[in-house]
Parts: sequence; structure tokens; C-alpha cells
Amino acid sequence: MSTCKVNEHGAIYIEKDVVAKIANNAAKECYGLVGMASRNKNGIVELLSFANGTKGISVDIVDGVVYLNLFVIIQYGTNIAVVSENIIERVKYYIEHQTGLKVGEITINVDGVRVQK
Repeated sequence: MSTCKVNEHGAIYIEKDVVAKIANNAAKECYGLVGMASRNKNGIVELLSFANGTKGISVDIVDGVVYLNLFVIIQYGTNIAVVSENIIERVKYYIEHQTGLKVGEITINVDGVRVQK
């Protein structure tokens, strides 16, 4: 499903996958984020690379307002609240400036921590 923005020149349709890819690219620049997470049907959390642009991110667009859930794995030893806040701020900024859509809410779901070797 997509959202439509209409102006004097025509209509612009923005797919949810595009918003998810923007969120992925914005989040991967944040210090302390190891990767996105995905749960398989057995409930096991899997670390995804950032190359999977839409995995680990769910997007809903209601009346031109974007709502996101990001499922992340954080670097062990970092402050989870600070990393999460940085992700929220960066993702919100990128989505609003690249699409013109308003971001209503971003929920960060920390599915794990990872110790770097």
C-alpha cells in the first residue's frame, strides 16, 4: 500500500517499502546499532545485515502520517536509551525531509545485544 501526495503538478505515490528503506539507511548510521532483527517462526531472533533494506522494519501510513516499528540489535556496553533516541531522531529527520510525510511515532524494539569481538 502506498500514500499519495497531490500538488499542482500531479500526484506522488510513496510505497511503504520506500519509507522502510529510508529508515534502514538512516538507522545504520547510528553509533551502537549492530543491525536489524527478525524473528523466525520458532521465535529465534536473527541478525540481519543492513543490505536487507526492509527487513526488521514495519511501516504503517495512516492519512499521510508514518508509524514505524524498528526491531534492532544493539552493541553490548552502549546505553540502550541513548542509542534508541538517536535512531528515532535520525529516522524521523530523514523520512520527513526525503518524503515530506509527517512521522507520528517510531517504536524501537530491542531484540538483543551483541558483543563485538
